[in-house]
Amino acid sequence: MIRVLIADDQPLVRRGLALILAPDPAFEVVGEAEDGARAVALARELRPDVVVMDIRMPVLDGVRATEELARTLPESRVLALSTFDMDEYVVAALRAGAYGFLPKDVSPEELIAAVHTVHTGEAAVAPRLLTRLISTYVRASPARPRPAASAPAGLTPRELEIWQLLATGFDNAEIAGDLEISVSTVKNHITGIFTKLGVRDRAQAVIAAYESGLVAAGHGSAPGPAGADRPGAG
Repeated sequence: MIRVLIADDQPLVRRGLALILAPDPAFEVVGEAEDGARAVALARELRPDVVVMDIRMPVLDGVRATEELARTLPESRVLALSTFDMDEYVVAALRAGAYGFLPKDVSPEELIAAVHTVHTGEAAVAPRLLTRLISTYVRASPARPRPAASAPAGLTPRELEIWQLLATGFDNAEIAGDLEISVSTVKNHITGIFTKLGVRDRAQAVIAAYESGLVAAGHGSAPGPAGADRPGAG
């Protein structure tokens, strides 16, 4: 059973999220918090597996609460919520340690899928939505291809190529197709990239790519077909 804590300053939102999750036998909603400080305190007390965290809350906002939980209680993984799908606070939350992001207008099925994804330790953000968010709100120097000799953290030319594709919004299957290699090979390379960059997941790898200048703001791939940017797509 996945133990879930819900943090949102609006009582109706908290109750609505709980009503979506509670009937599913896979979940146990263990608590509700009305601000970030209360969310941190309850997480320390209740030890939830996933914290569904509104980004903008009083007392302690969701970004700072996420940062505190990532530092002191990393086993409680944060799924960030925002009213808007293009929000600079989302990038701040992902940088702070959130495992995923959902806009508040998602369907119940998308919420359930995202909580499952975050519980497994994967990033619950659609690749192209993630790329658009970060390219909008992360300021980076103009992109210039890096020679293999100066690749950061000792990345191989192939790893650098995969990192760049990942950062421009390609999912694993698209990277495999573009490079004519298997998806399992892509996954192995991505694991190595995360280790060498010292990042935890795809979201932090994309942020690192923009901050390093590997890709430049506004140079992400074009949006995919309808539905491709919903959380969990790809």
